[in-house]
Amino acid sequence: MTPRDGGPPTAVILAGGRGTRLREISADLPKPLVPILGRPVLEYQIESLRRSGVTEVVLVVGHLGELIRDHFGDGARFGVRIGYFTETTPLGTAGCFAELRHRLPERFLVVYGDVMLDVDVARLARFHDGHRGAISMFVHPNDHPADSDVVDVDDGDVVRGLLRKNEPRADWYRNLVNAGILLCERRVFDGLTAGRAADLERDVVLPAIGGGAVRAYRSSEYVKDMGTPERYRQVTEHVRRGVVAARCLRVKRKAVFLDRDGTLNQHVGLVSTPEQLHVVDEAFDALAALNDSAYLAIVITNQPVVARNLCTLDGLRRIHRKLETVLGEHHVYLDDLYFCPHHPDRGYPEENAEYKIVCGCRKPATGLIHRAADDHNIDLTASYLVGDTTVDVQTGRTAGLRTILLDTGEGGADGRYNVVPDHRAAGLRAATEIILGERPRVRGVSR
Repeated sequence: MTPRDGGPPTAVILAGGRGTRLREISADLPKPLVPILGRPVLEYQIESLRRSGVTEVVLVVGHLGELIRDHFGDGARFGVRIGYFTETTPLGTAGCFAELRHRLPERFLVVYGDVMLDVDVARLARFHDGHRGAISMFVHPNDHPADSDVVDVDDGDVVRGLLRKNEPRADWYRNLVNAGILLCERRVFDGLTAGRAADLERDVVLPAIGGGAVRAYRSSEYVKDMGTPERYRQVTEHVRRGVVAARCLRVKRKAVFLDRDGTLNQHVGLVSTPEQLHVVDEAFDALAALNDSAYLAIVITNQPVVARNLCTLDGLRRIHRKLETVLGEHHVYLDDLYFCPHHPDRGYPEENAEYKIVCGCRKPATGLIHRAADDHNIDLTASYLVGDTTVDVQTGRTAGLRTILLDTGEGGADGRYNVVPDHRAAGLRAATEIILGERPRVRGVSR
């Protein structure tokens, strides 16, 4: 595999949106000029891109585009060079590239102009330049997957398809949503016709998926569509509280590591089928509060059901897809989930010998935590581990985390380690109150 040219990409921002759903807030402004604490959302985007080294920006404008030109000019006062492509008639999210692609380099970034974001584009570029695909799609979990296009991804980050928003879904799914940021090779736009409207997902991404040319770049950074008054108000509050900047991968971040069984879901012994997994009600409130904060919510769980041959690795993944689906239905999400399928004790006739090993990922070993810390740039000294066993407490202490032992699940009755947690809490909701110093938000409100 030969790496591509590297370096910061040119960014094309689709800034022609009308923002009809935001009319009560935007009045006669184009959507990218809607102010967040006195500054247009597009200004936040450009400044985030510049911090990642992006200096070349093309703004695709249409409705009231002259107002965008008047505000941003040539980009000099924002530390970038800005060019413009003006649509005289609406061309959808991809029609502009039939003509615009001739002005662009071999690879470039496409960003929807109506999302608040702060992302490390350099990481996305390294991911893209390290594989053979033609499109790297930025995907993330969100709190409304049912009315979002969910991305179906295999274990090698290859995108297999899209589950379109508001369409029935036959099975559990991972909460991975197209965030509106794509790093593309110019050639994927070759089939477009000048002057004809086109849709980026339908006419560009979907045809490329069939050939395995689309890869998913998963990130827990802040990217949020602010297309409704409710989401606009939430974005404004997140900017005010510093949540947007705190979640960027350019800075050290903090996380709450959560055990699974007895913490998020009912303790019923070994869960080997999706039907056995039941999320505890207070988990929805607790995750709503974490999702609304600067903390990432990451599950770290021992799952020896694979080593014991109670279910396959694919079966365990299906259990976790149910978990993500159920959480999404309640408008909350996990930023990531890591599991250990191993168990060290050999000699049982029904065991899966491949997974009967001593490993570095089974708690109280800290392999999963350090893997998560590397993936998400986490400051462990500013983070927590929450669980229901002394194994969880020992794991957290070894990793340098603050620890909270819950009274739910086993409630510390496993007695495996003689350790004292930093805090004790009646359940996950109470643990979240300790961490955030405030009551969690009420679940069930779409954000």
